[in-house]
Amino acid sequence: MTAAARTNLRDRACIVGVGQTAFTRGDGSGKSALALQLEASVRALEDAGLRHDDVDAILPFPNLATAEELAANLGVQNLRFATTVWMGGAAPVASLEVAAIAVAAGAADHVLIPAGWNGYSGRRARETIAEQTSSIPGGAIARDFYLPYGLAAPPQWYSLMARRHMHEFGTTPAQLGAVAIAMRKHAQMNPAAVMRGKPMTLDDYIKSPMITAPYRLFDCCLETDGAAAVVVTSAERARDLGKQPVYIMGAASGRPYPADEITNRRDIFKTGLTIAAPEAFAIAGVSTADVDFAEIYDCFTFEVIQQLEETGFCARGEGGAFVEGGRIELGGELPLNTHGGLLSEAHVLGMSHIVEAVRQLRGDAGERQVPDAEIGVVTGWGDFGDGSIAILRR
Repeated sequence: MTAAARTNLRDRACIVGVGQTAFTRGDGSGKSALALQLEASVRALEDAGLRHDDVDAILPFPNLATAEELAANLGVQNLRFATTVWMGGAAPVASLEVAAIAVAAGAADHVLIPAGWNGYSGRRARETIAEQTSSIPGGAIARDFYLPYGLAAPPQWYSLMARRHMHEFGTTPAQLGAVAIAMRKHAQMNPAAVMRGKPMTLDDYIKSPMITAPYRLFDCCLETDGAAAVVVTSAERARDLGKQPVYIMGAASGRPYPADEITNRRDIFKTGLTIAAPEAFAIAGVSTADVDFAEIYDCFTFEVIQQLEETGFCARGEGGAFVEGGRIELGGELPLNTHGGLLSEAHVLGMSHIVEAVRQLRGDAGERQVPDAEIGVVTGWGDFGDGSIAILRR
């Protein structure tokens, strides 16, 4: 699409329904990944005031479901648009961009975007990588040059960027801890959060076991079972539904170069979000100064800092200082991950970040509500630095 056509997408599509399951660990969900996604989808449709046969487009998460099986189980008889965005954890937010394009172009009326898995009771990331090397973000490069040297799981891959940032800019463990502590504080106000009732201090953070330097245990996201889903439709159709629509002002996605390798990039900090963020803000016609809160994909604490920099909330190298002093906590200058994020609510592939943004913009977030929230940002991070971003408004 041309730049002018993309700008014309501003406010053409809305999120009109959100739904999620319970988030569990312990004995697990006791359900299949498909069943979890169906449960979240039904709740999102109920929230939107829509029936199953209103859906005519489905954008499933990579490798976790197909549009055909979702449609068959939901009773979607008029499936006329379906695709999967292959960007790992960046896929849900990138799917908002695809959904907006689809409804604006008339290719679909009501788009369902589900994501969910048994991330705790099912196969863990390290097991998946060991047993199914084709699932590795870097493909053959990671298989041949990462795994033989012990880079066998996401904490090890992404720690390379974190260590380089600490070397170049002096980013400290306490600054990483500030991210973890903020997410944990917000989880205490979220009844659905796995870590509710488990507050954390900086001392708790520092004493947590080292996983792969500089990442300690509490730098790493949770592993949980659960699912979430959203429904997107056109602005015109949204006006006929019961719930307050949340408008997609702008959305974009991008991939780093090379997308399948980290260590040999000319600029190790340049990610897909570096490319996508300026595009999304240009489409939306706003700047970072207009944003009231952000839901940043927090697979690891440093990736929050890095995304804040690459999105433009602060300059590169200043992210560590930016997150200190309560600035990213509720009541601060830029509240982040008001639900607790992947670090303290649950890991449902970034979809719950979209759900939380919608709740904030509807004014439905309860104790953790950002006062007078009008504009929010949601990001996605996947594979070896794929990035996506959506700017939403009430």
